[in-house]
Amino acid sequence: MSKAVTTGFWPAISVTPPNLTGLTTDRVTWGVPAGSGQSGYVFRGGEVDVKTDGSEFTLGTFTHENFPITGLTSQEFDVDLTVNVVFEDGTTADFSFTFHHNETPNVGPAPEDLVDLPTFVSPETVTIDGTEYAVLISGFKQNGVVVRRFVSAENAANSADVVAMFAVSGKPDPVITQVRFKGEVKRTQADEFVEIVNRGTAPADISGWVLGADDAGQDFTFPPGTVLAPGQRIRVYTNEDHPESGGFNHGIKRPIWNDKGDIAKLRDPAGTTVSEHAYGDKATTP
Repeated sequence: MSKAVTTGFWPAISVTPPNLTGLTTDRVTWGVPAGSGQSGYVFRGGEVDVKTDGSEFTLGTFTHENFPITGLTSQEFDVDLTVNVVFEDGTTADFSFTFHHNETPNVGPAPEDLVDLPTFVSPETVTIDGTEYAVLISGFKQNGVVVRRFVSAENAANSADVVAMFAVSGKPDPVITQVRFKGEVKRTQADEFVEIVNRGTAPADISGWVLGADDAGQDFTFPPGTVLAPGQRIRVYTNEDHPESGGFNHGIKRPIWNDKGDIAKLRDPAGTTVSEHAYGDKATTP
């Protein structure tokens, strides 16, 4: 592991809104103010740990300055971001991403603006210790949770960490990253879950794969068509349905994961263990 420093700038926008300023800088703004000021995007980088084991790090902080404006001819448009990374050995690399902006009407039950990334993988790569890596954005970390869509409240400057990882170029990499073994629902612990993330830069088809812990009757088999996009995370709950994280659950009305310790395993259709996650008194088991 080594250190690197990130900076970013906004080189282009797909439309020409009125009062556009700040292109090629870390703060771009647009629109005719209808109150507090213009709207715009800000990216602030910083020092990061360079890890090539799939661990996530904060690429930088994204801020949407979301203030009432007028004059837009298009409510949806793209804003390009370039992130420059300078490594300890002096190597420098640029990674580009596109932010899709939805300037929603400031009325109705959901006036918040929306920011999405059409793709979460940089087209550029960098070679580290002889292996080619791309930067994979996991999502925006808001209120302690990594989400794929940034929801921005009106009349405020809203920020989130951009969570990313260095991922081996051209390969899928589905792994178990978390086991919530102690639920809050009494007796049944229906809100237990296992989280799986595709840390690769290619889609991961896990149709027919099995999640379990070597306990009879507690396996979960992923249905046909289960494909994880690069950086996508899903959860398999014990007995709750959460569409925002995939909508998967065991449908079992009792706790599955041992509070003292267990090993969650993800197996492919051939029965090969692709990923496992040990916790509690099982964490020290070789």
